[in-house]
Amino acid sequence: MAATRMRPALRRSAPTRRVEQRWWDDGHRVVVGVDEVGRGSWAGPLTVAAAVVPRTRRIVGVRDSKALTEAERERLFDRVAGWCEAWAVGHVTPEECDELGMSDAQRLAARRALEGLPHEPDRVLLDGSWDFVGGGRTTTVVKGDATCLSIAAASVLAKVTRDRLMRQCAAEHPAYDFDRNKGYPCPRHRLALAGMGPTAIHRRSWGFMDALPWTGLRSERPEAQQQLFG
Repeated sequence: MAATRMRPALRRSAPTRRVEQRWWDDGHRVVVGVDEVGRGSWAGPLTVAAAVVPRTRRIVGVRDSKALTEAERERLFDRVAGWCEAWAVGHVTPEECDELGMSDAQRLAARRALEGLPHEPDRVLLDGSWDFVGGGRTTTVVKGDATCLSIAAASVLAKVTRDRLMRQCAAEHPAYDFDRNKGYPCPRHRLALAGMGPTAIHRRSWGFMDALPWTGLRSERPEAQQQLFG
């Protein structure tokens, strides 16, 4: 049934276990895929998921979360969660993002996710080229969410978990369309900010705060973020 639902564009280029297999063959027992979501958002948490996939069993449809529609991700979530040998999610709050800066916030979210696993990882596979875990046990995989199965699984778990949190926030702050934009900038989000200012879940260190017309509030970003956000 799941295969018949899959759009033709998703039937090719499925992520594989090639990277995981290399480390399994080298004797690494617990190989974990890690991905994050929410780094570029103006509101809501930064979320990192860690996923340990089986060595043999596979389910149909696991892809980079960005390649899936929201409905496809929601249908896939419970199947991915049940299929993984272990998984965990770590969140960093908007206040922590402001206090720490985004790089350290991402490191903290990753640490929380990895600490939520039942076993210490022997090898951590990260999407992209930046090692935000460290400890000498990481491998970065460029476009890993599209090519590496455990990272793709982590991307789905992270995205759906955070999206569900943002839909809950939408009920508390209906004018901002958080159920649709998930806290990312868009015309409706900008309009709500201009008219009503930031909510309790907005990141006060981001440069959008400088443009608010009536609140008198300015961003409170640390000096280290000044160059990044202008």
